Amino acid sequence: MGILIRLAVTAVAVWISTLVLKGITVDETDTVKKIGTLLAVAAIFGIVNAVLRPIIKTVGCGVYVFTLGLIALVVNGLLFLLTSWISGNLGLPFHVDEFWPTAVLGALLVSVISWVLNLVVPDGGDD
Repeated sequence: MGILIRLAVTAVAVWISTLVLKGITVDETDTVKKIGTLLAVAAIFGIVNAVLRPIIKTVGCGVYVFTLGLIALVVNGLLFLLTSWISGNLGLPFHVDEFWPTAVLGALLVSVISWVLNLVVPDGGDD
């Protein structure tokens, strides 16, 4: 149940980022299809983060230390851009226009909103 709550929280965070940033779009007018697209994008973003982030952190450990962790903003932006590319290849109407500032700010916004919503909405994993 916790994974479904986290998926919904990430989908809401992605939706809010589409409202706040002009370069992030979901080109869908039907509400049900838009919700489905947001859930699919949230799942893709979660899988991309779960698979690639540990590899990138392990390989780039020195860069993370050297930049005091600021390279994480770049990595998050690249992973968000990769999510957009994968979504486009799967036929989902989700698009991130450019890396700077849209992808970086979008990934940062999704992370912060997800963190806040996960504080408010318990996922049952803390029991």
